[in-house]
Amino acid sequence: MIQDNRDETIRIKTRINARKTDVFDIFNFKHYIGANPYLNAGALVFDFAIADGCEALPLKDYLREVCRYFPNLDNETYESHADLFARTASEMGKLEMDLHLDKWSIKPDSQKSTQKYRIAIQSLHERTTRGVIYFVWDWFEAINQDENIVFDEQLTILQNRFRESVYGGPTVYALWRTAEKKGIPTFYLWEEGLTQYGFGKKQIRGIATTFDCDSHLDSDFTTRKDDCKAFLKSLGFPVPEGDIVKSDREALAVAREIGYPVAIKPVVGHKGIGVTADVRSARELELACDRAIEAIPENQSTRIIVEKSIKGSDFRLLCVNGRFVAATERRPASVVGDGYLTIDELIREENRKPARRDTPTSAMSKIQCDEAMELYLDEQGLSLDSVIEKGKTIYLRKVANLSAGGVSIDATSTMHPDNIVLVQDIDQYFRLTCLGIDVIAESLDKSWKEGNFAILEINAAPGILMHLNPTVGDSVDVPSHILNAFFESGNDARIPIVTFNKISVGDLKETIDHILSQYPDWVIGAVCRDGVFINRSEKILSPDYNKSVQSLLRNPNLDLLIAEYDEEILEAEGMFFSGSNMVILDNPSDTEMMLARDILDDSTLVIRKADNITIHRKGLIEDYSLDRDELFTRVYLKEIGTIL
Repeated sequence: MIQDNRDETIRIKTRINARKTDVFDIFNFKHYIGANPYLNAGALVFDFAIADGCEALPLKDYLREVCRYFPNLDNETYESHADLFARTASEMGKLEMDLHLDKWSIKPDSQKSTQKYRIAIQSLHERTTRGVIYFVWDWFEAINQDENIVFDEQLTILQNRFRESVYGGPTVYALWRTAEKKGIPTFYLWEEGLTQYGFGKKQIRGIATTFDCDSHLDSDFTTRKDDCKAFLKSLGFPVPEGDIVKSDREALAVAREIGYPVAIKPVVGHKGIGVTADVRSARELELACDRAIEAIPENQSTRIIVEKSIKGSDFRLLCVNGRFVAATERRPASVVGDGYLTIDELIREENRKPARRDTPTSAMSKIQCDEAMELYLDEQGLSLDSVIEKGKTIYLRKVANLSAGGVSIDATSTMHPDNIVLVQDIDQYFRLTCLGIDVIAESLDKSWKEGNFAILEINAAPGILMHLNPTVGDSVDVPSHILNAFFESGNDARIPIVTFNKISVGDLKETIDHILSQYPDWVIGAVCRDGVFINRSEKILSPDYNKSVQSLLRNPNLDLLIAEYDEEILEAEGMFFSGSNMVILDNPSDTEMMLARDILDDSTLVIRKADNITIHRKGLIEDYSLDRDELFTRVYLKEIGTIL
């Protein structure tokens, strides 16, 4: 819906980034990792204007083209070209991956001589968001030139860019998005390659589903499949019969002893790489051993597991914090014949489906064609050039590898009570937050005691997308189960934070002393423009102000943070954190008033303007004037005691 066709954007006289044929110009890019004067979230901020001497098309022309891809935007109102541009960029920023990035803002520049719009788009990964902005710009310019855009191709490029970022893994992104919904502060530690959830002494750090509280010894132990299998067997848990070998000749001897069919896999491996199930002959076994050897890292010795294949389906059972939470059946990739397309063509058609976009939120990966697939087709008397009769299903692999295009089916509700007890008993032997247990069974609704149930391996870093977004069945909110293991609520992930718009080093030290007099065992981090302290010990102040703030919140002993954010810092860097228990504003500027929006529920806001004091506390407002010679420090030191 167009509210007004008159665009109030003032033309800029000098083109900055615009090309000769461009109607719009976009410039002054600035990326903020956290809250900033323009948006209460990490954002990419930039200026938007119509180039001097250019005339934009009516808004309805742009809206019509945009709504071909985003029809939901037709139900909203737009007052200017900048307004529509910002809204389109925000929608594009979700990358058709259901990303949670849906915040944006727009406001005119205050300088009358070169008035323009400043747009802020919520951002997680700067390079991806910048690519989104440039694409939308190209899109609007294509509309100006009555040209088409290659939307799907550009979307794929942007999706891949995000996927390759530190946030783009399915498990990492799912945890990140869930943490934001729960109000759990989350940030990435670039030097360490870790994600931190929570502040100070409330924090937990990890990579995907492994965390710093997990036993690295237990985690390493699960990768030694032979020793882990022997351990489980010694405890009486059902594991398949087999042995460890170093060559295909030894593998052949073991296979003859235990009987075909057998499964072959490397001792060290993950994601099903190098695994071959249902090996039924010496020829198959030789090829399977070759694949297993190829999957072994160069720094590892050649050790291969040969074990009895158990008839049944492949399941991943997941425990979090000692409790069973999800079960997923995994089936190999397959295609259904139509009577005229080849298997290769059917795979291409299947890979074009939106469900196989292979993004951090898609239910399935693209089907991968490789030697293992061609060999399995050959066993069935088929090839990629074979045409399959209509309605017939052809499985493309023996192994249900989801990363190669397999299908996930939720089976959580089918778990027999005996099987739940079994996996929880196994979990008790490992000090790990998340434990994935791979089993073969005819059905999970039958007790493991009835036979045809075997534990294949244990995973210390299990993926969660198969449970969160299965191809078939209900979603299990595994990210919430994981984060709930550490934090019952977002508040449990936070330490008290007191934020000032301005404070001197002397007043900062006085505030630290005041708090320590009440809580002498506390560790207090404090930072202002002129110094950074832990209690009264001065530390190194980074030229990057937010880096100093992060270093304090990264400290696992920190009980409380005191931070200064003045106008200069807010404009240049924004805030590293969000959510203050107390905000103290001393004659704040308009920009510094953004700190007032940063308070949490039950927080306290103290504002001084000249000698007038206003205190917002638990829904109540108190106004009074300072007495002659009364110090402002007396006011806020008294209030600090009410929040601790």
